[in-house]
Amino acid sequence: MSANAIKFGTDGWRGVIGAEFTFDRLLMVAPLAAAVLADTYSAKTGNRKIIVGFDRRFMAETFAKRMAEAVQQAGFDVILSDTFAPTPAFSWAAHSQNALGALVITASHNPGDYLGLKVKGNFGGSVPPEMTQQIEARLGQTLPATQPGTLTTFDPWASYCQELRGKVDLASIQQAIASGKLSVFADVMNGAASTGLGRLLGLPITELNSKTDPLFGGGAPEPLPKYLSQLMRTIRAHGSEPGVRVGLVFDGDCDRIAAVDGSGEFLSSQILIPILIQHLVERRGFTGEIIKTVSTSNLVPRMAKLYDLPIYETPIGYKYIADRMLDTAVLIGGEESGGIGYGNHIPERDALLSALYLLEALAKSQQDLGDLYRQLEVKTNYNFKYDRVDLHLANMEVRSRLMAELEQKSFAKIANIEVCDRNLVDGYKFNLADNSWLLIRFSGTEPVLRLYCEAATIEQVHATLNWAQDWAKSVS
Repeated sequence: MSANAIKFGTDGWRGVIGAEFTFDRLLMVAPLAAAVLADTYSAKTGNRKIIVGFDRRFMAETFAKRMAEAVQQAGFDVILSDTFAPTPAFSWAAHSQNALGALVITASHNPGDYLGLKVKGNFGGSVPPEMTQQIEARLGQTLPATQPGTLTTFDPWASYCQELRGKVDLASIQQAIASGKLSVFADVMNGAASTGLGRLLGLPITELNSKTDPLFGGGAPEPLPKYLSQLMRTIRAHGSEPGVRVGLVFDGDCDRIAAVDGSGEFLSSQILIPILIQHLVERRGFTGEIIKTVSTSNLVPRMAKLYDLPIYETPIGYKYIADRMLDTAVLIGGEESGGIGYGNHIPERDALLSALYLLEALAKSQQDLGDLYRQLEVKTNYNFKYDRVDLHLANMEVRSRLMAELEQKSFAKIANIEVCDRNLVDGYKFNLADNSWLLIRFSGTEPVLRLYCEAATIEQVHATLNWAQDWAKSVS
């Protein structure tokens, strides 16, 4: 596979280990990524420091060590993690240590046969698209010979945990747990979140799927209901006990979160973001702009209106949220896939910080997450359901035909509901007459059609998604 086949997606470059993701290809691209970071941030930092980190995937540590050596030989001073850690911990390290940035070996929520490379900037978040485009443009180039840099190691957890602890009323959470008023379960999905909540809280937490498993139990470390039956059963088994129960779910590199409430029901970030907005505004007194992606629930604009806060919409991909966070005072920025970040932290989605804020909300309110959400539905007079389907297409030619169809014509009705307007911020979002919406969006690197819908009932959501799938099949 040629160098030109390396493509950075919404957050990094990923590929199947041994096929797309190989030592040769990684050791080619990593020094070039470091060079782009130096071109962008060296005037600010005055150094050539690069943080290198990794998650718990198969051979991730080995790839990270080889990458660290290659970047060192290219003249950079490499600070290599001595253990796995969440990707946000390495973003924090880049910012707090005033490094040029961080190179992180992770494939996030992808299945176990994948690995990847995320590139983080000095500011502590994903670099913008123009920087990954620069990296791609340099593929195949050779850096000029130079004196090797240094290579040292560090513990990524210590400073990161200290930073996060200071953002919440830790004592109230600890007291709620110690007194039995709050029971916390964490499904770390065999990923880099393992030990995280225990480190932060200084208390033993019931942790599920905590061992290293390169196959992720035959699934993928993605916070979706189909992978969470064990957590749901565990929560329901404790249903007769007093106090509030919560299950917190973290993806493979711990930058995305979901939850399970006390009745064992799954809560996506479409539900968690409004709960977090209420908590940050009402209990912590925070303010600022709310940032949502085009696929995030319409309840979020209702929350912004409720608290008289500005709202801003971006394409899908947290790097667009991070870019906005660098330019304005932000309360929260979130995406439907579980990435949530905060204006009082680095511009990076951070699942453990989200977990702390959710635990703080539960400790302060002494109410279940599901109850908190239902109260917000009443307060905003907005009660809609959401789901998403990824439709795998036969090949990229089918993808091209579907895209041409969408560009050449619009729909008057979708699932027998009149189309009011079309939003082209990212993909094709159709707002319907009954206030529901359908988003049709293509993967940039593979033949996958992503379909998102929000509607008044789950039956209508599924009817709309089925309509979109039937349309796609009829064109292909």
